[in-house]
Amino acid sequence: MEWTGAKYADGPTAQAEIWIDAAPEAVWELVSDIGLMPELSQELQAAHWVSPDTPPGVGATFVGTSRHEALGEWSTTSHVVEWNPPSVFAWAVNDPETPTATWRFTLEAENGGTTLRQWVRMGPGRSGLSKAIDAMPEKEEKIVFVRMREFESAMRHVVAEIKRRAEAGVR
Repeated sequence: MEWTGAKYADGPTAQAEIWIDAAPEAVWELVSDIGLMPELSQELQAAHWVSPDTPPGVGATFVGTSRHEALGEWSTTSHVVEWNPPSVFAWAVNDPETPTATWRFTLEAENGGTTLRQWVRMGPGRSGLSKAIDAMPEKEEKIVFVRMREFESAMRHVVAEIKRRAEAGVR
Protein backbone atom coordinates (compact mmCIF):
# COMPACT_ATOMS: atom_id res chain seq x y z
CA MET A 1 0.00 0.00 0.00
CA GLU A 2 1.09 3.51 -0.69
CA TRP A 3 -0.18 6.89 0.43
CA THR A 4 1.39 10.24 -0.31
CA GLY A 5 0.36 13.84 0.29
CA ALA A 6 -1.00 15.54 3.36
CA LYS A 7 -3.31 18.17 1.91
CA TYR A 8 -6.11 17.81 -0.62
CA ALA A 9 -4.39 20.26 -2.98
CA ASP A 10 -1.34 17.93 -3.03
CA GLY A 11 -3.40 15.34 -4.94
CA PRO A 12 -2.82 12.49 -2.49
CA THR A 13 -2.73 9.00 -3.97
CA ALA A 14 -3.33 5.48 -2.72
CA GLN A 15 -2.81 2.11 -4.36
CA ALA A 16 -3.49 -1.58 -3.80
CA GLU A 17 -1.70 -4.35 -5.68
CA ILE A 18 -2.14 -8.11 -5.92
CA TRP A 19 -0.88 -10.97 -8.09
CA ILE A 20 -3.60 -13.13 -9.66
CA ASP A 21 -3.18 -16.61 -11.06
CA ALA A 22 -5.18 -15.80 -14.20
CA ALA A 23 -4.49 -14.22 -17.59
CA PRO A 24 -4.91 -10.44 -17.97
CA GLU A 25 -7.88 -11.04 -20.29
CA ALA A 26 -9.75 -12.93 -17.56
CA VAL A 27 -8.97 -10.23 -14.98
CA TRP A 28 -9.97 -7.51 -17.47
CA GLU A 29 -13.44 -9.03 -17.77
CA LEU A 30 -13.92 -8.33 -14.07
CA VAL A 31 -12.29 -4.89 -13.70
CA SER A 32 -14.03 -3.47 -16.77
CA ASP A 33 -17.48 -4.63 -15.59
CA ILE A 34 -18.75 -1.52 -13.79
CA GLY A 35 -21.99 -3.30 -12.93
CA LEU A 36 -19.98 -5.79 -10.86
CA MET A 37 -18.13 -3.15 -8.84
CA PRO A 38 -20.98 -2.41 -6.37
CA GLU A 39 -20.82 -6.08 -5.31
CA LEU A 40 -17.17 -5.55 -4.39
CA SER A 41 -17.51 -2.20 -2.62
CA GLN A 42 -19.09 -1.13 0.63
CA GLU A 43 -19.34 2.47 -0.59
CA LEU A 44 -20.36 2.14 -4.24
CA GLN A 45 -24.03 1.17 -4.32
CA ALA A 46 -24.76 1.18 -8.07
CA ALA A 47 -23.06 1.91 -11.39
CA HIS A 48 -24.33 1.98 -14.98
CA TRP A 49 -23.15 3.19 -18.36
CA VAL A 50 -24.91 6.36 -19.54
CA SER A 51 -25.13 4.93 -23.10
CA PRO A 52 -25.27 1.16 -22.56
CA ASP A 53 -25.56 0.45 -26.31
CA THR A 54 -22.23 2.18 -27.02
CA PRO A 55 -19.12 0.07 -26.42
CA PRO A 56 -17.05 1.35 -23.49
CA GLY A 57 -13.95 3.33 -24.36
CA VAL A 58 -12.28 6.70 -23.91
CA GLY A 59 -14.99 9.34 -23.62
CA ALA A 60 -17.69 6.93 -22.42
CA THR A 61 -19.47 7.93 -19.22
CA PHE A 62 -21.01 6.07 -16.34
CA VAL A 63 -22.98 7.11 -13.28
CA GLY A 64 -22.10 5.77 -9.86
CA THR A 65 -24.12 6.12 -6.68
CA SER A 66 -22.21 5.91 -3.42
CA ARG A 67 -23.00 5.98 0.27
CA HIS A 68 -20.75 6.77 3.24
CA GLU A 69 -21.76 7.03 6.87
CA ALA A 70 -20.15 10.46 7.34
CA LEU A 71 -20.70 11.87 3.84
CA GLY A 72 -24.22 10.66 3.04
CA GLU A 73 -25.34 9.44 -0.40
CA TRP A 74 -24.36 10.97 -3.72
CA SER A 75 -24.12 10.24 -7.43
CA THR A 76 -21.32 11.19 -9.80
CA THR A 77 -20.71 10.94 -13.51
CA SER A 78 -17.36 9.44 -14.42
CA HIS A 79 -15.56 9.86 -17.74
CA VAL A 80 -13.34 7.12 -19.13
CA VAL A 81 -9.94 8.71 -19.74
CA GLU A 82 -7.95 5.53 -20.51
CA TRP A 83 -9.27 2.30 -22.03
CA ASN A 84 -6.68 -0.15 -23.26
CA PRO A 85 -7.94 -3.74 -22.93
CA PRO A 86 -6.60 -5.76 -21.20
CA SER A 87 -4.11 -3.33 -19.62
CA VAL A 88 -5.63 -0.04 -18.39
CA PHE A 89 -9.05 1.25 -17.38
CA ALA A 90 -9.08 4.74 -15.86
CA TRP A 91 -11.80 7.28 -15.20
CA ALA A 92 -12.08 10.85 -13.97
CA VAL A 93 -14.93 11.67 -11.61
CA ASN A 94 -17.28 14.55 -12.50
CA ASP A 95 -15.06 16.72 -14.72
CA PRO A 96 -12.36 15.06 -16.84
CA GLU A 97 -10.32 18.29 -16.87
CA THR A 98 -10.57 18.97 -13.12
CA PRO A 99 -11.75 15.70 -11.56
CA THR A 100 -12.73 15.25 -7.95
CA ALA A 101 -10.76 11.99 -8.19
CA THR A 102 -9.09 9.85 -10.83
CA TRP A 103 -9.24 6.06 -10.52
CA ARG A 104 -7.22 3.49 -12.47
CA PHE A 105 -6.91 -0.26 -12.81
CA THR A 106 -3.70 -1.50 -14.44
CA LEU A 107 -3.10 -5.12 -15.38
CA GLU A 108 0.34 -6.48 -16.19
CA ALA A 109 1.12 -10.01 -17.36
CA GLU A 110 3.64 -11.37 -14.88
CA ASN A 111 4.87 -14.81 -13.77
CA GLY A 112 2.18 -16.64 -15.74
CA GLY A 113 -0.59 -14.52 -14.22
CA THR A 114 -1.52 -10.87 -13.75
CA THR A 115 -0.38 -8.16 -11.39
CA LEU A 116 -3.44 -6.00 -10.74
CA ARG A 117 -3.15 -2.49 -9.35
CA GLN A 118 -5.97 -0.20 -8.32
CA TRP A 119 -4.92 3.42 -7.86
CA VAL A 120 -6.68 6.66 -6.91
CA ARG A 121 -5.67 10.32 -6.80
CA MET A 122 -7.84 12.86 -5.01
CA GLY A 123 -8.64 16.18 -6.66
CA PRO A 124 -7.86 18.64 -7.93
CA GLY A 125 -11.59 19.39 -8.27
CA ARG A 126 -13.66 19.94 -5.15
CA SER A 127 -15.45 16.94 -3.67
CA GLY A 128 -17.57 16.05 -0.67
CA LEU A 129 -14.33 15.90 1.29
CA SER A 130 -13.75 19.58 0.45
CA LYS A 131 -16.83 20.49 2.48
CA ALA A 132 -15.43 18.75 5.56
CA ILE A 133 -12.10 20.52 5.06
CA ASP A 134 -13.88 23.89 4.66
CA ALA A 135 -15.68 23.29 7.96
CA MET A 136 -12.51 22.26 9.83
CA PRO A 137 -9.48 23.63 7.94
CA GLU A 138 -7.20 23.05 10.91
CA LYS A 139 -7.93 19.30 10.58
CA GLU A 140 -7.31 19.04 6.81
CA GLU A 141 -4.34 16.67 7.08
CA LYS A 142 -6.24 14.35 9.41
CA ILE A 143 -9.38 14.42 7.21
CA VAL A 144 -7.32 13.56 4.11
CA PHE A 145 -5.33 10.89 5.99
CA VAL A 146 -8.50 9.16 7.22
CA ARG A 147 -10.12 9.23 3.77
CA MET A 148 -7.02 7.85 2.07
CA ARG A 149 -6.87 5.02 4.63
CA GLU A 150 -10.53 4.26 3.85
CA PHE A 151 -9.66 4.11 0.15
CA GLU A 152 -6.70 1.81 0.83
CA SER A 153 -8.83 -0.57 2.86
CA ALA A 154 -11.58 -0.59 0.22
CA MET A 155 -9.11 -1.14 -2.62
CA ARG A 156 -7.40 -4.02 -0.79
CA HIS A 157 -10.82 -5.66 -0.52
CA VAL A 158 -11.66 -5.02 -4.19
CA VAL A 159 -8.41 -6.44 -5.59
CA ALA A 160 -8.62 -9.47 -3.26
CA GLU A 161 -12.18 -10.17 -4.40
CA ILE A 162 -11.19 -9.77 -8.06
CA LYS A 163 -8.36 -12.26 -7.41
CA ARG A 164 -10.76 -14.71 -5.78
CA ARG A 165 -13.25 -14.47 -8.63
CA ALA A 166 -10.66 -14.59 -11.43
CA GLU A 167 -8.87 -17.61 -9.95
CA ALA A 168 -12.20 -19.39 -9.41
CA GLY A 169 -13.40 -18.46 -12.91
CA VAL A 170 -16.55 -16.74 -11.59
CA ARG A 171 -18.04 -13.32 -12.17
